[in-house]
Amino acid sequence: MRIGIDLGGTKIEALAMDEHGEELTRHRVDTPRDDYDGTIAAMVGLVKLLESKTGRMGSVGAGIPGSISEKTGLVKNANSTWLNGRPLDKDLSSALGREVRIANDANCLAVSESTDGAAAGKRVVFGVILGTGCGGGVAIEGRVHAGPNGTGGEWGHNPLPWPTDEENPGPLCYCGKRGCMEMWVSGTGLARDYREMTGQQKTAREVIAAFEAGESEGVAAVDRLEDRLARGLATVINILDPDVFVLGGGLSLTKHLYESLPQRLPKFVFGGEVDTPILQAKFGDSSGVRGAAWLWPLAR
Repeated sequence: MRIGIDLGGTKIEALAMDEHGEELTRHRVDTPRDDYDGTIAAMVGLVKLLESKTGRMGSVGAGIPGSISEKTGLVKNANSTWLNGRPLDKDLSSALGREVRIANDANCLAVSESTDGAAAGKRVVFGVILGTGCGGGVAIEGRVHAGPNGTGGEWGHNPLPWPTDEENPGPLCYCGKRGCMEMWVSGTGLARDYREMTGQQKTAREVIAAFEAGESEGVAAVDRLEDRLARGLATVINILDPDVFVLGGGLSLTKHLYESLPQRLPKFVFGGEVDTPILQAKFGDSSGVRGAAWLWPLAR
């Protein structure tokens, strides 16, 4: 049995799967915000609950909104800031009495979808989360590629490519820099862009609804979003040239993306030839927790 944990800022979800990837049971609890010890205890409690419900013991993997530094062994870059600077993998392993594998949540998306999701059978998968924020992750042959700095796939904190005069220098990001992709192509970024261009306050979901209803301001906002997203994905092709993109997160439910992006990408990709499929995550919101479980991969 494999157990995956998705550690989010507001909830912690845990899933148990059998050896074939079939779900056995799942449970979620509220995240003990700003409480590191409480977070460890909540994760341990979820593992024990799933094992009690199934009567089986499982390997444990966890996806987090950050990464473990190879240099220090401590969490870094987590927007759940109480995790930063703490040896989460060691502490959780100690509390459970077994090795725990931890990866960035976007990397878990890529692992999930490359193992038995929309990108099954593809060698190099780039997963993109388009949610409240945005992020990216890389899986190669079903395994996380994090790199020696633990930042493989951190696409959301690269600058928007080929910015227009109006887009420079870009909005200030929480990372301290301006113009990061996260500030443009996330749900938060879409809502901010709509507000700045129209003076009206709408959530990202409301902007998408306005687009689908044919409202001119909503159509213009989604057009800008798709243009910026195409520029960002083009740089990934120019550097990594993955076999497939898989999109997850709330904005990934926008069907028009899958029609528009393939048409826009050749304008920005070097050479103008693009055959890279852009697919919606098969497992949706469950991809992160499934990918955490698949951090213990099938034997190859």
